Amino acid sequence: MQDGRAPRIRNRAPAAVQITAEQILREAQERQESTFKAPRQRVEDFEELHEYRGRKRKEFEERVRRTRGSIKEWLQYASWEASQNEFDRSRSVYERALDVDPRSIQLWFSYTEMELKNRNVQHSRNLFDRAVTLLPRVDQLWYKYVYLEELLQNVPGARQVFERWMQWEPDDKAWQAYVKLEERYGELDRASVIYERWIAIRPEPRVWVKWAKFEEERGRVDKAREVFQTALEFFGDDEEQVEKAQAVFSAFAKMETRVKEYERARVIYKFALERLPRSKSASLYAAFTRFEKQHGARSVLESTVLGKRRIQYEEEVTHDGRNYDVWFDYARLEEGILRTLREEGSTQDEEDGAITRVREVYERAVAHVPPGREKRHWRRYIFLWLDYALFEEIETKDYGRARQVYRTALDLVPHKQFTFAKLWVMAARFEVRRLDLPAARKLLGAAIGLCPKEAIFKGYIQLEMDLREFDRVRTLYEKYLTHDPSNSGAWIKYAELETALEDFSRAEAVFELGVAQPQLSMPEVLWKAYIDFEVDEQGDRAKARGLYERLIALSGHHKVWISYAEFEGAPMPLPRALRDEEEDEDAEGEDETGEAKMLPGDPEIARQVFERAYKDLKSRELKAERVALLEAWKTFEQNNGSDADVAKVQGMMPIVGRKQHVDQETGQVVEDWELVFADDEREANPASFNFLKMAHAWKAMQQKKGGGPAVLSGFTAASSVPAGAQKAAAAEDDDDEEDEDKDVDMRKADKDSDEDEEESSGEEEERGT
Repeated sequence: MQDGRAPRIRNRAPAAVQITAEQILREAQERQESTFKAPRQRVEDFEELHEYRGRKRKEFEERVRRTRGSIKEWLQYASWEASQNEFDRSRSVYERALDVDPRSIQLWFSYTEMELKNRNVQHSRNLFDRAVTLLPRVDQLWYKYVYLEELLQNVPGARQVFERWMQWEPDDKAWQAYVKLEERYGELDRASVIYERWIAIRPEPRVWVKWAKFEEERGRVDKAREVFQTALEFFGDDEEQVEKAQAVFSAFAKMETRVKEYERARVIYKFALERLPRSKSASLYAAFTRFEKQHGARSVLESTVLGKRRIQYEEEVTHDGRNYDVWFDYARLEEGILRTLREEGSTQDEEDGAITRVREVYERAVAHVPPGREKRHWRRYIFLWLDYALFEEIETKDYGRARQVYRTALDLVPHKQFTFAKLWVMAARFEVRRLDLPAARKLLGAAIGLCPKEAIFKGYIQLEMDLREFDRVRTLYEKYLTHDPSNSGAWIKYAELETALEDFSRAEAVFELGVAQPQLSMPEVLWKAYIDFEVDEQGDRAKARGLYERLIALSGHHKVWISYAEFEGAPMPLPRALRDEEEDEDAEGEDETGEAKMLPGDPEIARQVFERAYKDLKSRELKAERVALLEAWKTFEQNNGSDADVAKVQGMMPIVGRKQHVDQETGQVVEDWELVFADDEREANPASFNFLKMAHAWKAMQQKKGGGPAVLSGFTAASSVPAGAQKAAAAEDDDDEEDEDKDVDMRKADKDSDEDEEESSGEEEERGT
């Protein structure tokens, strides 16, 4: 304590009384102040009542005046008037609302419900008549209208409403409802006529089958047989039509089987199967097989084979109960038996016995929990639980049992050590299929709170994306990035979401937050996505240029320089504002070319970027990177520049020479390959550079005369570097034109001095002779 250090804790044991998070939350809840409640008003006389009603009406009128298009305000206003027993005023409000939006189904329902609650039946009838006249394609209005008439025991009126509805040729449910109405009141002949009209409008196989089944249930088998025969005559003998009418053949044969006309059923099956190939008549052939098995000799071959396989699997699981692959095969065997029984049309007791055997296999399998707490031991085991839950959901339709399987599996996994994202996501998807969305969100929220994992975040985000809950998706991405801010892929996906929603300012802000993170898993991917966003989506070259400058200041990699230069020289889309204007103009002018307009690049700016990059790499003495830069520069000039520009870059290419030095460890002379750049030699050794330049010129002249190699011995061109040498070389050339002029002048002066020396030496030799 005296020297400023923290006190040394001697006893590190936990305290005797521990405070849990639950206690802290409970205490905070208890100390909260009670919420404010508005005082209740009590009306003492009619004057106060009129004053209260006038004040409320003024408030409602103000609200509907401000938000005239909001049906919710109109409904509240009308409901309040009805609660005050001011029905005329309530009707007036409803009629004013219908003037605003006469196609609002909710408004019509609320209006008619108000009239029905107050026993204004005739008003309700009038309203339904107006509603169905205005909105004849809304089936709910027709259903409620019919229900009202039937509730009032006005069957002729209900029949009249149905007749008006049938004139619009609604879907099959409406026709079925009409038939059910006639059946409820014993008008079976009328129902048969309705079926006939239904068939005339929609002659589909299922409608024929329903009509025949109806006649069979009435006890008129001859009429049902006549319906089936009419259907078969309608579809004909063509292969296509027979394939379409397989349901009619199957239902016809089953009816004949029920009335014990087995020969008729057999003839019907054979008639259909003779006109259809086996590939198109799988279901019909299966029905025929079941028919023959039910009314013929049943073979015991399949049961014998299945019994042998059961014995084999039992022996294997008895030997090693944690051999999960055997359990998988065993469960598939029992599930296959169940499906076979269903296809063959077995009795309910046989199906129940097969389901019990499958459940028993799964229960025995999941009872063998892996012994350790290592995830690799649990991977195969978890799939047993998943298959078990899917079996209960799909095969047995026992959704409560399937939910219990998922919950038990989640409770069994030690989530503090490891977890399985697939288990969480599949449990949540099951709840979604059961239309229990809050339970699914609660499951995934618990998963994120208990064991946050990338796959869980992705599954939750995908679920909300499928539901188009974009605000929730944003919240999940924020939690995801709070959990793992170094995940570049998450930043990119978040920005892509905002881009898809056309919220470009948010997308840009997300990218800025991402690149500002101190640590990223793959920063180059995030930067590239940010730049592509500014180029492709925004069309803002200035911002993209700024991003390249920031990236170069951070990394300075030669690939970034190359990408920067190619970006400056390449065309890019128009800015978004101009792009929208162009699209509007194209839409007005009906331009069918479909080609997006582009802004051209500037090759001069690209050359300036290449020169800056070359100087930067030269200052850091990165020779291989300079070669890669020069190669990219040369390719750019070949596509966008002139021959002089290509020759300039080619002149900056280095040559590769051999260099000998003594190894300090072995003391032997070692020969290495070395990249020699012209500008490096000119700056370091000007005299040697001039000599080497003249030597190469002399060698080139000799090669032209005698056909020898154009490069001095010991040197080779940078494009043909042998193995062991640097694969890439680069060179720098001064971009200042004055420096180039000075170099040309210096070369001319050196050449003149050499010629003068040769002339003087020739004169001295002549004098000597």
